[in-house]
Amino acid sequence: MTRFSANLGFLWTELSLPDAIRAAKAAGFDAVECHWPYETPAEDVAAALEETGLTMLGLNTIRGKPGENGLCALPGREAEAHAAIDQALDYAGKIGTPKVHVMAGFAEGAAAHETFVSNLRYACEQAAAKGITILIEPLNKYDAPGYFLTTSDQAAEIIAEVGAENLALMFDCYHLQIMEGDLTRRLTARLPIIGHIQFASVPARSEPDCGEVNYAHIFAHIESLGYDAPLGAEYKPRETTASGLGWMTTFGGGS
Repeated sequence: MTRFSANLGFLWTELSLPDAIRAAKAAGFDAVECHWPYETPAEDVAAALEETGLTMLGLNTIRGKPGENGLCALPGREAEAHAAIDQALDYAGKIGTPKVHVMAGFAEGAAAHETFVSNLRYACEQAAAKGITILIEPLNKYDAPGYFLTTSDQAAEIIAEVGAENLALMFDCYHLQIMEGDLTRRLTARLPIIGHIQFASVPARSEPDCGEVNYAHIFAHIESLGYDAPLGAEYKPRETTASGLGWMTTFGGGS
């Protein structure tokens, strides 16, 4: 049976992070994940995770200054990028989170590529000591115009160049359907480097029960590949989070 992780960056945003964890447990999610938890004391998050028995699967490095979307591909900002990586790894260690998404930011060109690779090597080295996997995620050019990392091919090349065993691809079906399509074959091809899978409807980025992607097929295909980790529900509810959870029963998860 497919298992699901609630992305609390989009779900139950009206609640505190600890209470959102409790709401996800009550709704039948198997795990949780988030974006930027840093304003919430790690001990409060850890307590909620222990209470519910859920794991916080992943979190992001900070975006940077207002209007930015990550630091790690920005030439000349290496000190800030390393600080962001250290912050994320420290927080992840305190709450038992196994994966950290290192955000590239708005950049382009050879210098950005070299900077991203260098910062990822730093991240992977620091993360290895804590048993943490580093993730990189291609974002689509409509939601994040100018973002450095946009395709799974580009991500695969970077992962190969960095050469770290604890670097993997965040395969977000929403972003990659927009940028590349052909999700069934792409999931198969990228399986060896996938560290986490997320989903949302396309193009609305709402619950996965509408739009151009047949998630009944996609989830069954993922299961057929032998991938059994919880899939990340990273979507923006049409109304409230609670009122939109019928898809979980449809797709074989939830209470």
